[in-house]
Amino acid sequence: MQRFDAKEIIVKNRSFRFAVAPMMDWTDRNCRFFHRQLSKRALLYTEMVVADAVIHGDRDKLLGFDPAEHPIALQLGGSDPAKLAAAAKIGADLGYDEINLNCGCPSDRVQSGTFGACLMREPQRVADCVAAMKAAVAIPITVKCRIGVDEQDIETALDTFADAVVAAGVDGLWVHARKAWLAGLSPKENREIPPLDYDRVHRLKQRLPDLFVGINGGLKTIADAEAESDKLDGVMLGRAAYHGPALLASVDRVFFGCETADPDPHDIVEAMIPYVEAQLRRGVPLHRITRHMLGLFHGQPGARRFRQILTVEGARRDAGVSVLRAAASAVEEASSLAA
Repeated sequence: MQRFDAKEIIVKNRSFRFAVAPMMDWTDRNCRFFHRQLSKRALLYTEMVVADAVIHGDRDKLLGFDPAEHPIALQLGGSDPAKLAAAAKIGADLGYDEINLNCGCPSDRVQSGTFGACLMREPQRVADCVAAMKAAVAIPITVKCRIGVDEQDIETALDTFADAVVAAGVDGLWVHARKAWLAGLSPKENREIPPLDYDRVHRLKQRLPDLFVGINGGLKTIADAEAESDKLDGVMLGRAAYHGPALLASVDRVFFGCETADPDPHDIVEAMIPYVEAQLRRGVPLHRITRHMLGLFHGQPGARRFRQILTVEGARRDAGVSVLRAAASAVEEASSLAA
């Protein structure tokens, strides 16, 4: 399989990236392999992995991936430069294309570990972390952040943060275009309640034209992503891509000029079969794979039945690829009746 460089995918005569956001409990290796069948060029991210876990934990379980997943980035959580450097080197040695530092997650668990969005208040510490990781690896080091937290002034806070990490050699910033409120709002509310401010991210890019700046937050469709692609260097979709993965099928054509037809969802199911069979032989239950595929036929006749079969039948201990084939067949039957 051809491998695309995460740092330099050229479109419209410039470097551009379309990414699927790192999402806890969702973007595991099975999810990423599935997403890769829909787009060959989207940059895929792991779930956030704490640096200590990378250093001391089960690396195959936490960091294992299929070569087909390239380009793939490892997102780390932490605030200790030495530990992050060690974790970044492990990730680079395993073959990851990029290391990303999480400075945007607002959950209580992340705050208690002094990483995530609370690091927006400590730009020099983040800069020290970036510098340490840059010294340890040759692959790109990026940071995912917010436009600010709590009562911070978003103009001053984001510029100060960006200048610090740029001075440390960061290769790019992914900016979730809303504040994080670390007290009083749940992680879910932090994805919805603080208002989006895309213009603030645009101003950052205008001020730092040589820095890769990508945007995240509130983008729900390919059209939304296209609207931002003329202003910024990258677009990152999260829940919209997860719940409606079929939108990823047009990414290579729309953003990277690929002339091949968008993959058909039924072809995606067939492409997944060998992978599913291999994972089943390793003892991975079917539902751990197919739970990521529930939205594949979203909006099509039979989509509800597809989800039902995968959810109910796929949960059986002995569930195999026949369940996945039966779910896809239910869609075909529904489509024939609707025609």
